[in-house]
Amino acid sequence: MTRDPIERSLEIEQAQLRGFARSIAEVEWLLLILVVLYLFIGNPSLARSPSVLGVLLGFAAFVLLFRYARPFASNVNMKLGIEILAMLAFLTAVLVFAGGVASPLVNLYLLPIVTAALALGTRASALVMILVCGCYTLVEWLTLGSVGLDTPFVLAAVGVLAPFALVAFCTSLLVDNINTAKSRIRALSDRDELTGLYNLRAFSRLAEHEHDAANRAGRSYSVLMVDIEHLKELNDTYGHDAGNRAVKLVADALTRLTRSTDLVARYGGDEFVLLLSSADKVVAEEVAQRIRNVVFSTTLEVDVKMVRIKANVGAATFPDNGNALQVVVAAADRLMYKDKELRDSPKGKLIVTKL
Repeated sequence: MTRDPIERSLEIEQAQLRGFARSIAEVEWLLLILVVLYLFIGNPSLARSPSVLGVLLGFAAFVLLFRYARPFASNVNMKLGIEILAMLAFLTAVLVFAGGVASPLVNLYLLPIVTAALALGTRASALVMILVCGCYTLVEWLTLGSVGLDTPFVLAAVGVLAPFALVAFCTSLLVDNINTAKSRIRALSDRDELTGLYNLRAFSRLAEHEHDAANRAGRSYSVLMVDIEHLKELNDTYGHDAGNRAVKLVADALTRLTRSTDLVARYGGDEFVLLLSSADKVVAEEVAQRIRNVVFSTTLEVDVKMVRIKANVGAATFPDNGNALQVVVAAADRLMYKDKELRDSPKGKLIVTKL
């Protein structure tokens, strides 16, 4: 079965997520370096404390493990989630030893928040923001005990954490907008502007996928080449707008006559190519004849005249007409031109009638 465009978008997003997962180690090293610099410059004695050294070395070991051993390699979301939780735990442990929530290191909570927003989306960033609020409260409780959890602390926490929440919201919103724009760009890059059908580049990619699947499964598929007869004459006589309307009419007819699992693409100016998934030669010929009939019954109104549109169709089947996709397409193309020679109107002209 031919891949759905949504499936392709998901695959692209997963590939991007894997790329982000590979680079998150740099974020973790940056976090570790910033903490080490702050401790060794601001409080060298604290940096040499066995407890603090244990936290630093433990986090470094964790980063190395996830960098080189690559646990959860098959589940990128889980891997990212665990690494974000590790950053939160590391920062919380350091803050307990480094002066509590009054320490400038509390601003480093922004790193896991932004990481979650960029990699995992709005819900994940909201969850991480909730965890940051919990960690912030935990640090205060571990530092001063329950006596520190008073009204002034709550007010101070709102002042510190509100900007964090704003950063999380803005980053998530920006990422959502970027992803939406990328999806639209991908959709536009795969589509013919006039007809909305696949363009040749998208067809070639998806058709190769269908060919590989059919070859592995030992099943057939068929390729149909469709040509609009006398389109150049229609353009020359009535203008390119009339020609464009004829192309769109044929494109709409082809879409109606095919299944959602089939591929329909604009091959060139007056040509279309179809791939019928799991269709043998008999089915292909039936579809080809329906296309001829439906297109011929379609008329184009121009200058108080009715122009009847004709289509020439060539159908080739894998593996009967070839073992490679390009060979099957070439065979369908030859059969289309043969059909054109057989079905050309006696005078080789457009069929035009007055209204």
